[in-house]
Amino acid sequence: MRIVISILLCSLFMVSCKEDTKTTEVNDTESEIVVNTPTPNFIHVKSATLFKGEILRVDSFPSKYIQPRAVDIWIPESYVENKKYAVLYMHDGQNLFDSTTTWNKQEWKVDEWASKLMLEGTVKDFIVVGIHNIPRIRWQDLFPEKAFEMLDESVQENLFKEAANANADSKFNGDNYLKFIVEELKPAIDKSYPVATDKDNTFVMGSSMGGLMSMYAVSEYPDVFGGAACLSTHWVGAAPRENNPFPEAIFKYMEANLPQAGLHKLYFDYGNKTLDAHYPQYAQRVDGILKAKGYTELDAKNLFFEGTDHSENSWNKRLDQPLKFLLGTLTKKTK
Repeated sequence: MRIVISILLCSLFMVSCKEDTKTTEVNDTESEIVVNTPTPNFIHVKSATLFKGEILRVDSFPSKYIQPRAVDIWIPESYVENKKYAVLYMHDGQNLFDSTTTWNKQEWKVDEWASKLMLEGTVKDFIVVGIHNIPRIRWQDLFPEKAFEMLDESVQENLFKEAANANADSKFNGDNYLKFIVEELKPAIDKSYPVATDKDNTFVMGSSMGGLMSMYAVSEYPDVFGGAACLSTHWVGAAPRENNPFPEAIFKYMEANLPQAGLHKLYFDYGNKTLDAHYPQYAQRVDGILKAKGYTELDAKNLFFEGTDHSENSWNKRLDQPLKFLLGTLTKKTK
């Protein structure tokens, strides 16, 4: 069923989910990456304020599955075309690189950490694909759609009634969002860039609802994604509420669909301030699911960061942790 529970959509406007609807301008056209039709051209964004590397953008990536939106591709300063790069797909792409254009003047500092870790040789060389959100439909795009089916029918019906009473949009779109990534975006990246296309070099990362969607991506497409990083994962599913049915539904989905250990890396973390204060209560359940699937500390993490809140400034302080875990190398480059 594809019903969005309207009273929960207010969670779109919590910290980390808010977003200025203004589209960042592409200043000048430079370094076009031309791909065979219908793949769009990625245009160099000269106006981006970055630590290192470059941003290329499609302002409106066409899709038959989801509403078109901007997609950014970050390439490192050392980028060359005669080598293969791993690819990290990230949600909420407008929050990743440039705090001068974000709604809260915060960013993940992806280019800072990626550049530093690659220079050190502690991670393999990679590019980042940032998928922008559309604020008014972010929840619909990022909720793990099949988890709703884990709810009892009576609970579903009650939530349907709440949605109808609020005259809300009634469509989940998480499955189509993943189809967009796997069937449309990834093939375009694979054509446009010298990237390794296999599972072991393809990863997905996000925070809050993006954390849920990253877990969902590796569960629905285990042959596509070799690992997922889920920061401040929004286990409450939407706005926190008493007798919330969503956490149990999400965990039932994970128990049934999260891939068994052996071929994937899974990273989860959480704080305990602002919205993150709702997450520590679920840590033991997450640990139990990972253990039942056969994961150990070698291929799964569920880390607690005391005193951290639900914001890009918290995530950027610990971003090295998931990057090294997913993309880490055993040896350092010779300097």
